[in-house]
Amino acid sequence: MKSLQDNCGVFGLCSDTECVHDIFQGIDFLQHRGQEYCGISTFDGGIRQITHYGKVAGTFKYEDLEYLKGTRGIGHVSLWERQPVRWQCQLGEIAVAFSGNVLNSDELIADMKARGKAFFQGYDIEVICKIIMEERDVVAGIHALAKKVKGAYSLVVLSNDGIYAARDIYGFRPLILGKAAGRRAVASESRAIQNLEMEILRDVRAGEVVLINDKGFKTMAQLDSPRRAHCAFEWAYTASLDSIIDGVYVQEARNNLGKSLAERDIEEGGLEADIVAAVPMSGIGHALGYHRRSKINYQEVFLYNRYADRSYTQSTQLAREKMAKRKLSVLHYAVKEKRIVLCDDSIVRGTQILHKVRDLKKAGAKEVHVRIACPPLMCPCNFGISTRSHEELTARRYFKTGHIVSMEQLRELEVRIADEINADSVKYNSLDAFVAAMGIPREDLCLMCFDGRSPTETE
Repeated sequence: MKSLQDNCGVFGLCSDTECVHDIFQGIDFLQHRGQEYCGISTFDGGIRQITHYGKVAGTFKYEDLEYLKGTRGIGHVSLWERQPVRWQCQLGEIAVAFSGNVLNSDELIADMKARGKAFFQGYDIEVICKIIMEERDVVAGIHALAKKVKGAYSLVVLSNDGIYAARDIYGFRPLILGKAAGRRAVASESRAIQNLEMEILRDVRAGEVVLINDKGFKTMAQLDSPRRAHCAFEWAYTASLDSIIDGVYVQEARNNLGKSLAERDIEEGGLEADIVAAVPMSGIGHALGYHRRSKINYQEVFLYNRYADRSYTQSTQLAREKMAKRKLSVLHYAVKEKRIVLCDDSIVRGTQILHKVRDLKKAGAKEVHVRIACPPLMCPCNFGISTRSHEELTARRYFKTGHIVSMEQLRELEVRIADEINADSVKYNSLDAFVAAMGIPREDLCLMCFDGRSPTETE
């Protein structure tokens, strides 16, 4: 299986005035989706483009923003590669940015090479662009993507016509439309729209192609969609707490997941504890939900380093561990002699939660009870998140085939994980409890990382 590297955000804007400062802010509001690279393309009769290694606010200079003239443009933040990319082709001059993962890229590259196509690095963005550019227009190119590409994508294409925004036929990656007087936007998350004082219009539908220009929004195509398969991990971890995706508030989903964990403890006899705490930042919503249902006081036990990045979305395990150590420091006063319920979104590789439990006990905590919002992660994600192999997943070491199918298996795993990370107890939401708490129909979610079932394969 190819290495999966994606964690990206896309943004596009058409405006009655110069657009670059809004695009700059838009991708800055998406920085949590990728911290390694960023870029902006604008259209001013032709495409102007600048990409950087690093974060948006720290790399774009005044001179860059002065150069990027135009009333429409697109932007991108990434963990892995520079985007947008610019091309001159039979479609004219275009720039493309996407978020997702092309599972069959090796096969597609081999086919195109056999037909005389050349590749610079063989990134997924090159594959996507070359498929689009082979067709008579952008809409036909996006239609060809749906036929040829196996995987997930949300993308924006900047052209002479305006900005084309598209979502794959399953709707894995989020993509939202927004508007205000004189401005029309598309973004990977609603926070980039809301924080620019724009109104959320709606989500781009699975398989939909929308043209955004000075006339507004126009659906150019609605491709056949076998089903919706929205990434459940968006609500549990990836998305920002202030976003709303496919009609569900991220904050509400996380509060409900924490509430579900508290209800399980209550049903199983209750848990004696002094405080409920979170592993910041994504764990906060889960911890608040647990606190409200359990009536156990909420207390911060870690100080979050606001200058650190998300540890899960670093590109290597060493980088993840270093960032995890930079990110959090223990508040000793809050911890000493306390029995703590510690809430987090998931346990992936297990190293970070192990260090957090040890840090709390070293600081004087009497007990640490770990509560995890997601079910055990049993399979690597094929559609864009950073887990790459079965070997990286802690839960998979104990259940080497299939997935957790009963509460007895779940409890057995929890005992083993608790022993491994030196916690006094560990509990996950079951898959059924997780889906119920999300409030989204099971058939509309991609749950492959929990149950191993690809939503693109028919039964």
